[in-house]
Amino acid sequence: MLRRDRPIGVFDSGLGGLTVVKEIKKINPQADVVYLGDTARIPYGTRSKQVVEEFSVQDAKFLEKQGVGAIVIACNTASALATQAVSQAVKVPVYEVITAGSQAAAAATHSLRVGVIGTRATIGSHAYAIGIKDLNPKIIIHELACPLLVPLIEEGETKGEIINLVLSKYLKQVKQWRVDTLILGCTHYPLIERLIRSQLGNNVRLINSGEEVAKRLPKLTGKGKDKYFVTDMTPRFIKTARLFLGYDIGDKTERVKLT
Repeated sequence: MLRRDRPIGVFDSGLGGLTVVKEIKKINPQADVVYLGDTARIPYGTRSKQVVEEFSVQDAKFLEKQGVGAIVIACNTASALATQAVSQAVKVPVYEVITAGSQAAAAATHSLRVGVIGTRATIGSHAYAIGIKDLNPKIIIHELACPLLVPLIEEGETKGEIINLVLSKYLKQVKQWRVDTLILGCTHYPLIERLIRSQLGNNVRLINSGEEVAKRLPKLTGKGKDKYFVTDMTPRFIKTARLFLGYDIGDKTERVKLT
């Protein structure tokens, strides 16, 4: 049972989950958040299901020891491959981005044509397609892996010629699908949502899975105090975290070792 007076725990394989933290704080500024980025073992997307489950359970147990009242799996890969393992390993409620994004997309589409863009691992799992089909078998789902986007975003390329050229390449195929709803199936993609919208136009509804899972969290009481943990601290982390959150968290971050 969720304790509303406890912090919400959020974990990701890296820093992309900070966009989920941003959405949680936007909706519920009083919520206390404990974030864990497994930056020493990123990316999860190249790992086997067994290893993703192992890492994710370690992440969740660490957060549980911090006294959180619920856990959000912000990582799309971990959401797709490890939700059941995490739910069985901890005693607090577990939320994840795949279900929230799938529900939002199924409710939003009028043409019954939905697109999903994400990393190779997320797209290869077909988790969004399965989730949407469970809700409405009539919906046609198109999926596309966009492997160049994450490294560009993490290098700060969130505007300008380079990112627009890469997006144009990917979104050319999305336009051919003639979808009216597109799931941003990676926690990094909200940082370039405006660019995506400028290329697709306003007739395509963009689904931010981080925003959707934040909407589904119960109202929490707290003092708005947050803690950030990472498994590897680098100067790049400080820069990237500022990009994702919009403010500096370097002095609020602690390096930890997971077992």
